[in-house]
Amino acid sequence: MSESFLETVRTRLEALYSVRLGQFASVGFVGAAVDNLALFALVELTVLGPVVAKVIAWELAIIVIFVINERWTFSDFGSTDVDAIGRRFLRSNVVRAGGFLVTLSVLTGLVYGFGVWYMAANVVGIGVGFFVNYSLESLYTWQVQHDER
Repeated sequence: MSESFLETVRTRLEALYSVRLGQFASVGFVGAAVDNLALFALVELTVLGPVVAKVIAWELAIIVIFVINERWTFSDFGSTDVDAIGRRFLRSNVVRAGGFLVTLSVLTGLVYGFGVWYMAANVVGIGVGFFVNYSLESLYTWQVQHDER
C-alpha cells in the first residue's frame, strides 16, 4: 500500500474518533428521545403501524439532530450561509438513509420476525444504526477529514 493511502486512512480515523464522537452520541440521545416519543405517539394515537410510524418519527428526529449537530458538534465545519446549510441538510438526509435502513431493518426483523415490542426493537435498531450514521455523517456531511487545524 502506498504511504499516501495509509496517511489518508489514518487522518480519517483520527477525525472520526475525536471529541466529536461524544458530542455526536449526546445529540444522538436527544434524537433517539424524539424518535421514540414520536414513534410511540404515532403508533398509539393513530392507525399507523410501527414501520410507517418509524419513517415519520425518523425524519422528525433527523431535523432535530441536524440542527444540534450543525450548531454544536460540527459548528466549525463548513460555511454558514443558507445554501450551504441547506446542502448539508439534504446530504445529511441522504447519508443517514444508510443508518435508517439498518435501523428500520432491525426494527422490522425484531417486531415481525421475533415478536419483540416495537419500542424495544426501535431502541436496538437505533443503537446499531448509530455507528453507520456517525461514520457517514462525519466523513460526508461535514467532511471532518478536511480539518485544517
